[in-house]
Amino acid sequence: MSAAEGPLVVGVDSSTQSTKALVVDVATGAVVASGQAPHTVTSGAGRESDPEEWYTALTSALAQCGDAARRASAVSVGGQQHGLVTLDAQGRPVRPALLWNDVRSAPQARRLVDELGGAKVWADRFGSVPGASFTVSKWAWLAEHEPEAVRATAAVRLPHDYLTGRLTGAGTTDRGDASGTGWWASATEAYDEDILGRVGLDPALLPSVVAPGEVAGTVRDAADGLPFSKGTLVAAGTGDNAAAALGLGLLPGTPVLSLGTSGTVYAVSRRRPADASGTVAGFADARGDWLPLACTLNCTLAVDRIAALLGLDREAVETGGTATILPYLDGERTPDLPHASGLLTGLRHDTTGGQLLQAAYDGAVHALLGALDRVLDDEADRSAPLLLIGGGARGTAWQETVRRLSGRAVQVPEARELVALGAAAQAAGLLTGEDPGAVARRWETARGPVLDAVERDEATLERLSGVLAGAAPLLERP
Repeated sequence: MSAAEGPLVVGVDSSTQSTKALVVDVATGAVVASGQAPHTVTSGAGRESDPEEWYTALTSALAQCGDAARRASAVSVGGQQHGLVTLDAQGRPVRPALLWNDVRSAPQARRLVDELGGAKVWADRFGSVPGASFTVSKWAWLAEHEPEAVRATAAVRLPHDYLTGRLTGAGTTDRGDASGTGWWASATEAYDEDILGRVGLDPALLPSVVAPGEVAGTVRDAADGLPFSKGTLVAAGTGDNAAAALGLGLLPGTPVLSLGTSGTVYAVSRRRPADASGTVAGFADARGDWLPLACTLNCTLAVDRIAALLGLDREAVETGGTATILPYLDGERTPDLPHASGLLTGLRHDTTGGQLLQAAYDGAVHALLGALDRVLDDEADRSAPLLLIGGGARGTAWQETVRRLSGRAVQVPEARELVALGAAAQAAGLLTGEDPGAVARRWETARGPVLDAVERDEATLERLSGVLAGAAPLLERP
């Protein structure tokens, strides 16, 4: 904790499992206070969470920041993407939010792709081909399975929109988070009335899209568990990946690999993406550029689960062996196998537990690296180090697996809470007039050690690709 030298701002990261808040000095980027509180996610047929818990976690995290939060001049919220929040006429949740990793809407996603004329039509108009994670698919599922909830809905929000609305009392979002809904068209940068009509969603229920650099509103009430003074500036906020890109001060072409509950690879681009294969989501960023991104559902959580099943520490990997694991424990988004389960093959008498654990790491990283070439465009420097971020980035086994399977140097930023830092940079930009990315670069958030490249493990990559190709028909079975 450092003494404050300038105005203070608050950056919030409301993720799948918890909400974190950082109080940051605008002048230096020093984190002067922080807090974190968990929330609950169901683990039954789907993945759901009560939005009220997010707000309770936010107030708890801010309370842990003490007087520093009370002195903040601006606040911004970064939040998990895609989640469907339905509110009644009083602004209360109609039902728990359907989260990004709830795959029940896979049939609705495939039907929507077909009804609009196929994947290329979707990619050209929206920048992305919707899967089960997209909000439009979740709304279609809700309309089909819970029509009474749809009838009770007076407002539709994303997770970061919900928290921003609790701060300001207004219904707003930003282009970065809106681009992951499936009803905001990247070609026009506006809500698409055609698709809204097809899924029966009144555009009046949606939030207004705040432009980059604009103020979303001000804190409406100093009570209600908030430490902020009434009138504190509230930035537009954004989705978690766009916030992390801000937090890194990311310039076009620099590749990022994020190791969290989900795994992601992305890079800022000046060109609007349109990948008809559906591998790359053509998201907007929070600044005015684009954020082509590929995401897997199974990353650190899946590997940790396999370590627990084996009774091993997560770092207890061993090289060698012929075992191959596709750790698709929650279905998978990349490749598009929403009904898949994990697959283990290649066992021998001499296979060790450590080799099985390494195989789980390999399977998780393989899926991400397979999408990286599609994410990077002609602007990208393919010899530049991969920026490795997220909860797994400091794990030696994760670092070495990424180096071995990518053949690239890896840089691990010292800054830890990049989503919250990106939100803080966005809030700081309201006060200074700077581009939030420039704020983060001034704060040197991407600074960190570089691990040299090693020879790429072609044999393991070929084995994984062969197993995936051969097992695809089995994996696709519900």
